[in-house]
Amino acid sequence: MMMKHLILAPILSLALAVPAMAEKISLAQISNYLNSFQTAKGEFTQINEDGSVTTGEILIKRPGRVRFDYAPPDDSLVIAGGSQVAVFDPKSNVPPEQFPLSRTPLNLILARNVDFSRSNMVVAHRDDGTATIVKVQDPQHPEYGNIQLKFTANPVELRQWIITNDAGGQTTVILGDLQKGVQIGARPFNIPQEIQARGLN
Repeated sequence: MMMKHLILAPILSLALAVPAMAEKISLAQISNYLNSFQTAKGEFTQINEDGSVTTGEILIKRPGRVRFDYAPPDDSLVIAGGSQVAVFDPKSNVPPEQFPLSRTPLNLILARNVDFSRSNMVVAHRDDGTATIVKVQDPQHPEYGNIQLKFTANPVELRQWIITNDAGGQTTVILGDLQKGVQIGARPFNIPQEIQARGLN
């Protein structure tokens, strides 16, 4: 009997030393987190479809507004506002390429009221051992692509997303710590004013 205890003791110790698997964050908790702030800003790192890496600052103003200011040498700018997305190319003297915000999966987390538990948008919800991953798409238009969101717990924080576009290409955005509840005016998301300020109209 003593020998059995001596054999089992290190096994039990090893089992106790292994960290418990992270508990999957519920869809209700994730929805509550996304609805808990209207504005946020922070740094981001983007891994593009071609493998290149860019960095910059993100500004969020829900509903429906986000701005990506890319750092040099890229210097690009992407604005979502007024139900449109505009992509400004600093190397071009032509107006930005524009398309409806509703055609990008990012629209799903910029909604006025996010409720993944009732939305029928969620196509995957799992825990990878360190974070909870939720994949969502527009149930009416799955052809627009999807966005895969990564959240850590205690407290809930959005850490990363991967957008898969309508052609199957993927863009990964890794977020730094977001400062929430910051004062952000309407100007950073005004596409016509940005076009005028750059002399592109």
